Amino acid sequence: MRKRKLSQKYIIGIDEVGRGCLAGPVTVAATLLNIRPPQGLRSCGGRKLTLRDSKKLSAKQREAWFDFIKQQKISFAVASVSPKIIDKINISQAANLAAKNAVRRLIKNSKLRIQNCKFYLDGGLYLPKSIILNSKFCILNSTTVVKGDEKIPAISFASIVAKVHRDKLMKRLHKKYPRYGFIRNVGYGTKEHIKAIRKFGSSPIHRKSFKI
Repeated sequence: MRKRKLSQKYIIGIDEVGRGCLAGPVTVAATLLNIRPPQGLRSCGGRKLTLRDSKKLSAKQREAWFDFIKQQKISFAVASVSPKIIDKINISQAANLAAKNAVRRLIKNSKLRIQNCKFYLDGGLYLPKSIILNSKFCILNSTTVVKGDEKIPAISFASIVAKVHRDKLMKRLHKKYPRYGFIRNVGYGTKEHIKAIRKFGSSPIHRKSFKI
């Protein structure tokens, strides 16, 4: 009797939110899918919804997809990098650092063999060629895809998870810094937000390196 080969592969999608914000962290999510996506991928709450980049979904649609992700027990991990670190190393490096941390958490929590995983990142994000896991150097098989959040379901899911997670964080921070309207703008540079910064100055969670 021949031994069955362990050929199962996994796709890990990675996306970020908050790159262009004036306040709050940049947040990256990594989601894990089998090569064969879960059945009913495009059905959520009994309604047909098109899976797409989180920015093209309403808040209710994002929450519906997030519920679907949890119901299907799709594994994910989230990592954020603070405004202080963003100011120190710049937003691009901060986003890539968050991506690396999210991947490390997902692999550790899912107990996967990294050689069985293919990593897809949305355009603008990059992973190093290798990372250290359990004191060992592990080679990453990763590809950055332009508009990947519109082409690869795992990246679309990551976009939704990151957006839902960060929006909830910013709405909690609104209670601490109510002057800036974070409950509405979640840190983006709206007219209301910029007006508040000019009137009250920046808060501890504003990115000092971002000019208005």
